[in-house]
Amino acid sequence: MPHFSTLSPFRPLPTLLAAALLGLAALPAAAAEGDPLKTESVTVIKAAKLCFADIVEVSGTIYPRDENSVRPERMGLKVAEILAEPGESVSAGQTLAHLNLPEGGSINVTAPVGGVVSASSAVIGAMAGAKGEALFSIIARGEYDLIGLVPTEDIAKLAINQPSSITVIGTGNVDGKVRRIGPTVEPNSQLGQVFLAITANNTGRKLLVNASGRALIKTGQSCNVAVPLTAVQYGNAGTVVQVVRRQRIETKRVETGLISGGQIEIREGLNEGDDVVARAGALLREGDPVRPVPEKVSSK
Repeated sequence: MPHFSTLSPFRPLPTLLAAALLGLAALPAAAAEGDPLKTESVTVIKAAKLCFADIVEVSGTIYPRDENSVRPERMGLKVAEILAEPGESVSAGQTLAHLNLPEGGSINVTAPVGGVVSASSAVIGAMAGAKGEALFSIIARGEYDLIGLVPTEDIAKLAINQPSSITVIGTGNVDGKVRRIGPTVEPNSQLGQVFLAITANNTGRKLLVNASGRALIKTGQSCNVAVPLTAVQYGNAGTVVQVVRRQRIETKRVETGLISGGQIEIREGLNEGDDVVARAGALLREGDPVRPVPEKVSSK
């Protein structure tokens, strides 16, 4: 009968197996350190120069710049015929109404200045005179102002003749410019007045007195490096963006400026051409290994 020894030649196997398992346990860490497939991919965009318009926004109301009241020079006259209505454009010297004299005959009431008739109280058969309500009001030369309020910090940016684009309710978009800047501010609100000139003749459309308007005044421009708004983070450490350098995350503290079209001006802290993480996130930290992927630009 065969005899089997109780001493097996394979007794060392458990020791070898333990050593092998320990070696395998160390492999994933080494692979994660050097394997690009294990490194997180991040979308990057090149920081590029861009010019931003410095815009001051003003909301206000449309008012006549210069309104003339028209009355006859004497009392006791009666309105016989009305030749102009509110909303009509008139020229200087144009007859607006015929008035009958108490002693017989008639006189004409004429426009002292060219412009737009803004109001009229003339009624045929009614009495008219040098005192009391004006027969006609004329907006001289058809000139209007948008009078609005601006914060104190924006007043310093304004200057006479700066161009503006004005949206007027009931009219649409018209051009304007800064005509006058108020010398004081309201103490409680810390808002100051600005007068923006609009000329109705340049619009080809009638402006409505007391209509609301919104103006965008271009006070200058600034050209600097720009990045998407999504690339900027705000926190206790200040305003930062994350860049990729040598396939590692670096956090840069920046000074921001103007904003336009989803882009933000970076006045300090970045260089043109830096690879900026397009969508910065809290999960990315200083020194993290990453694989940068350039953002795809959609073709239109």
